[in-house]
Amino acid sequence: MRQAHLEWTIQSTALPVVIIGAGPAGLMVANLLQRADVPCVVLERGTREYIETRPRAGMLEDRSARMLERHGLADRMLTESDTHTACEFRIDGKAHELNYSELSDGKTHFVYPQQEVVTDLLRQYLDGGGDIRFEVSDVELQDQLEETPSVSWTSSDGTREQLDCSFIAGCDGFHGVTRKSIPAGAVKEFTHQHGIGWLSILAEAPPSTEKVIYALHADGFAGHMLRSSTVSRFYLQVPVGEDVDNWPDEKVWSELHKRLALRDSDWTLTEGKIIEKRVLDMRSHVVEPMRYGRLYLLGDAAHIITPMGGKGMNLALNDAEVFADAIASYYHHKSTTGLDDYSAVCLRRVWRAQEFSQWMVDLVHRNEQPFLSRLGHARLQHLIQSREAAASFAHMYVGAN
Repeated sequence: MRQAHLEWTIQSTALPVVIIGAGPAGLMVANLLQRADVPCVVLERGTREYIETRPRAGMLEDRSARMLERHGLADRMLTESDTHTACEFRIDGKAHELNYSELSDGKTHFVYPQQEVVTDLLRQYLDGGGDIRFEVSDVELQDQLEETPSVSWTSSDGTREQLDCSFIAGCDGFHGVTRKSIPAGAVKEFTHQHGIGWLSILAEAPPSTEKVIYALHADGFAGHMLRSSTVSRFYLQVPVGEDVDNWPDEKVWSELHKRLALRDSDWTLTEGKIIEKRVLDMRSHVVEPMRYGRLYLLGDAAHIITPMGGKGMNLALNDAEVFADAIASYYHHKSTTGLDDYSAVCLRRVWRAQEFSQWMVDLVHRNEQPFLSRLGHARLQHLIQSREAAASFAHMYVGAN
């Protein structure tokens, strides 16, 4: 095994931060540490093409967009994204628009797919001389409780390498190695299965709407999300454990037409080639604390949230900024306060987002228990009719609080 050779822009005695995973959290950390003159290296199991084209989330909260702008990482996002100011709920074939921008002092959403965020962050990092290793495998973490932990991996050419480091940022998702490296019982893990499945559809179809649509239907929830001028994301509520093979394209479009239909309207749904279909098990998961010694968990490695409300990528970016600020303070001011507080600071936002996402799940999904379905219907009617309720929703939905 060879020790990886890296050159740093600050004192040669400073050990680097190893970032495992090149998603939004990992690349955001890498860029912020690079700007703070803190050495780091990114390890990623996929190829560059894979991480730059893998379709995932598409909505940036106002505060996330402003964070990227504040750090000089938003140039393309600001010029190419669409801004949204309202969403639409459909109940019994009738549309109800909720202008959350008006209710939140002008805050907006930015429709900008996650793969575009990743592409921008990666280019910025590499343009600044950043070090990223693609197609690594067999990553192992050692001595996380010691002052000098280390990470070993197999590089793309088959060479086994190891690097001593100061901290490890686990940004490799729910199924990654970092969270799994923590001994059983060392952290608490909270998991909730929502009892709902989603058929997630990505189609080469221009959006049929100018705003996100949440449709409450007797046969189950349907959602229409925007991704670009030529691509749309759709969701259909399905039974837990549903087989995607039970959903040929014709059935998908038929069900979307039915659940999204409006009465007394000439609105139509635009169809297109379906390029992705997969079933999502709606679950939530939170790790407390979001660290183990000198291993810190960020993004999906620390918390999974349902897609309702579009919080996943935004929570990951927030984790990254909090962590990078704490690391910079440690390197340059020898302060451990930010690192000590990291988990508590992030978890306050994580649990608030979990509560909001759960509330939205209950709001628009058909429940097997008719009583609970009727409760969701009542909550939605209150949201539509009460300005106070709508304002509270708006601030949380757009990320204004």
